[in-house]
Amino acid sequence: MEKQKRRRGDRRDGRLLRELDSLHFITGIIYPNRCDNEAYISERIDLTPVKEYIARRNETETDFPYTYFHLVLTALVKTITLRPKMNRFIVNGNFFQRNEVTASFVVKKQFSDKGAEALAMLHTTGDDTIDTVHEYIRQQVTECRSDKVDSTTGEMDILKTAVRFIMWLDKHGWVPDSMTCNDPYYSSVVLSNLGSIKLKCGYHHLTNWGTCSVFCIIGEKKMSPFYDADGSVTMRETLDLGLTIDERLADGYYYSKSIRLLKYLLEHPEELEKPLKEEVSYE
Repeated sequence: MEKQKRRRGDRRDGRLLRELDSLHFITGIIYPNRCDNEAYISERIDLTPVKEYIARRNETETDFPYTYFHLVLTALVKTITLRPKMNRFIVNGNFFQRNEVTASFVVKKQFSDKGAEALAMLHTTGDDTIDTVHEYIRQQVTECRSDKVDSTTGEMDILKTAVRFIMWLDKHGWVPDSMTCNDPYYSSVVLSNLGSIKLKCGYHHLTNWGTCSVFCIIGEKKMSPFYDADGSVTMRETLDLGLTIDERLADGYYYSKSIRLLKYLLEHPEELEKPLKEEVSYE
């Protein structure tokens, strides 16, 4: 993402949008809370091409196999890279364009009731591909499943004693980087892979804390009917995605086109081998 010189009003993590039309300018003022402006979008993905792609890639990758999660994550960050309004956020009544595309997710250290969790954060560039994302996740998962405590978890004790002051800092973009660098709610998108713990897709709220404007739930794989033009039915393995977005950032057409791009990328996973910044012809 192209860097611009920081100006008065810009934040450490985003550029103040000064060229907004009047309608969007007042939106952040009369609708100040992110949680009051959520829109939920559900999408069902046919996994047939994804399964074929993963099988081909894993013929040579055995140490850390490619999974559905790797493809969904890469498709999401590519969509946000190519659809920049998806990477905006509103704080204190102002619109900001985030400086980079980031994604966060939770790593379960052990699948048990007492298994601890750690937070992982992916920082992307326009040159990243499915391969670099896969390698980054490998490193993050290895680190998170070690005994190391991530910085966000370590800072939680501070929140208990100074929460109101820190909320004020958050409103002005002054929360220390040590507290936000691994905070999922300061990323472009948060992903929750409920399918990995045998749960169906569903809704998840946004938060007024932080800057995250997109939350994605990945559900459990299941068989679903597909109807052909002649009325015949075939059963295919599918994956449900649930996206909660801040509706103030763009109009319905922009979001609809963004979701079509996301679905296209998952139906044509070879596109994920190209740099995130490379445009895709999907309409």
